[in-house]
Amino acid sequence: MIHLHPDAAMGYEAARLAMEAPNYRDGNYGVGCGASVGKIAGMNCAMKAGIGNYAVQIGDLQIGAVVVVNALGDVFDWKTGEQIAGLLTEDGTALRSTLEYMKGSVKAVENKFVGNTTLAVVIMNAAFDKSRLCKIAGMAHDGFARSINPVHTSADGDSIYAVSVGDVEADQDLVGALSAEVVGEAIIRAVEKAESAYGLPCAEDLEHRG
Repeated sequence: MIHLHPDAAMGYEAARLAMEAPNYRDGNYGVGCGASVGKIAGMNCAMKAGIGNYAVQIGDLQIGAVVVVNALGDVFDWKTGEQIAGLLTEDGTALRSTLEYMKGSVKAVENKFVGNTTLAVVIMNAAFDKSRLCKIAGMAHDGFARSINPVHTSADGDSIYAVSVGDVEADQDLVGALSAEVVGEAIIRAVEKAESAYGLPCAEDLEHRG
């Protein structure tokens, strides 16, 4: 068996192909292949997630986010408060609350499932320096909090990166607020576009059962 490890040349080639022959898709593609949510009770009660994107434009200002959703907690539609993915019941037919499950005992859990990392990139054509982009990335974390619960746990490696690729003048606070919005929406798309795989059901499976 041959084991290959990514190197700089492979990274450059991946970036070149992304520019010259883009083939991005939401759901079970690329890094979204291994994404799942609702893992507090083990993988038998978890659900498939994936990668998602969302963007908005106000005048000349454009802001978009790409998020791979691989979280310990549940996913919600932040506009309605409805849980749309996450911890399943023992029979796998319905959703239940990860937070309520955790409330069953206050004792420290030493062996939580720690293979969780929800990553997001917020890309904008607004002109900001590194320090302001850092603040915008911090505000974008509100999108995680709106759409994932619980979030930012010790078992999650949540990270958001903000990138400026233009010279449009825009208000930093507005951009930060919109960044949270596009991140929240991208999370929803990552779940809605995911397909069942590796024995894990997806959100669409639950809709069909209902």
